[in-house]
Amino acid sequence: MAPATTKTTKLLQLARKGPVRARDLNEAGIPRTYLKRLCEDGILDRVDRGLYRLADAAVGELSSLAEVAKRVPHAIIGLLSALQVHGMTTEAPHAVWVLIDRNARMPKLAYPTLEVVRASGLARSHGVESRTIDHVRVQVTTPAKTVVDCFRFRRHVGIEVALAALKDYLAKRKGSIDALVEAARADRT
Repeated sequence: MAPATTKTTKLLQLARKGPVRARDLNEAGIPRTYLKRLCEDGILDRVDRGLYRLADAAVGELSSLAEVAKRVPHAIIGLLSALQVHGMTTEAPHAVWVLIDRNARMPKLAYPTLEVVRASGLARSHGVESRTIDHVRVQVTTPAKTVVDCFRFRRHVGIEVALAALKDYLAKRKGSIDALVEAARADRT
């Protein structure tokens, strides 16, 4: 019985560090059947296909961003979701907004809902920072890049949102005008 307890303990240690993908168990040498058992026992919750978290885990307003980052590691959190991360909006977006490469496969998630915009080159890679949300490394656009992207994708988010983002950026001193200009130049390539 000791090996089962050890594997269960190891799985719970992984789950305490944030959402767990089924493929993470392969690296830890834990059979995937343990996920089903712990879900049936009410210890784990299945968030989406292949993604699990502790049933009693604290779920914050940014937890969905960590779940998306775990399931779609090449995605960059941007636009309305990045505004929320940087405290530049009072509204909670209805979906998680992500930036993916022009040639990347469209991610398919049942939960949370995704709003996907595509970019490539410097327009995608410039102005990206790494944050830790729920013990998961999440790539997020910087405040300057977020404002510039709101103007670039204004047909998706609305011009009112873009103008409000710019006002918040300047009022809350989230960065310099030079950072905005640099981000705008990178978006033009």
